[in-house]
Amino acid sequence: MAIKHYLQFADFTLDEYEYLIERTKIIKRKFKNYEPYHPLLDRTLVMVFEKNSTRTRLSFEAGMHQLGGAAIYLNTRDSQLGRGEPVEDAAQVMSRMCDIIMIRTFGQEIINRFSTNSRVPVINGLTNEYHPCQVFADVFTYIEHRGSITGKTVAWVGDANNMLYSWLQAAEVFGFHLNVSTPEGYDINPALVSSDNQRYTAFKNPSDACVGADLVTTDVWTSMGYEEENAARLHAFDGWIVDSAKMKRANKDALFMHCLPAHRGEEVSAEVIDGPQSVVWDEAENRLHVQKALLEYLVLGRI
Repeated sequence: MAIKHYLQFADFTLDEYEYLIERTKIIKRKFKNYEPYHPLLDRTLVMVFEKNSTRTRLSFEAGMHQLGGAAIYLNTRDSQLGRGEPVEDAAQVMSRMCDIIMIRTFGQEIINRFSTNSRVPVINGLTNEYHPCQVFADVFTYIEHRGSITGKTVAWVGDANNMLYSWLQAAEVFGFHLNVSTPEGYDINPALVSSDNQRYTAFKNPSDACVGADLVTTDVWTSMGYEEENAARLHAFDGWIVDSAKMKRANKDALFMHCLPAHRGEEVSAEVIDGPQSVVWDEAENRLHVQKALLEYLVLGRI
């Protein structure tokens, strides 16, 4: 099988996602029923972290073990990548010693260069530009709770960050609409959105973006790597908290999602994230299951 990478959400077709969603359901059911399932026996995943993580590391490492394989953790501070080794050289070496590689780093160009020189599939565990694994888990979680997401409305309230850019790609793939509300100065970068994307509408008022939404989602106001901007962001994002008033403007059965970690009282109120419409814990768990389906697919192809 030709090497296939997963560097952004748009890398897969709707047909591939539909296949992966069915595989995720099967793999999750086996996990819940304590049925051993080891299709990646004797296979190795290398995880390269330049950005710290809880959910990404745990979900990939546990997932690879549950599939019968081994996961090796590398932090760039503890490897030659952190001492100036060219990304291209690291890719050549690592990909000769394992079966699949996951990278969590800063610029998308880093992972693009790495994948170009890799002999095995590469997965984007997060970059500044995209977070496809998380949005895939979010889409799966919506489908699990409410059925098809096609034709639905998703409200994004907050920063134009890697999550939003992946949601924008997901809207094109799955055929839903995105209502986007970002503070002035933190809006969408046209260079990261396809020029013919008609699947989103921008709103100046975050409450208006929530009207008629089937899903309301947000993220922290200060992502990793932007800590020096925290004070300015807290001021700029005043009013962009997802609270009960905004959720009341969404559809009655709307869900709330957050990729975590969350700051209650900033981007989301406690009554929302801990309330009955929130599915953040299912969303977090589903990272494990969709990534297991992803690992299986990229290493073995369709089962």
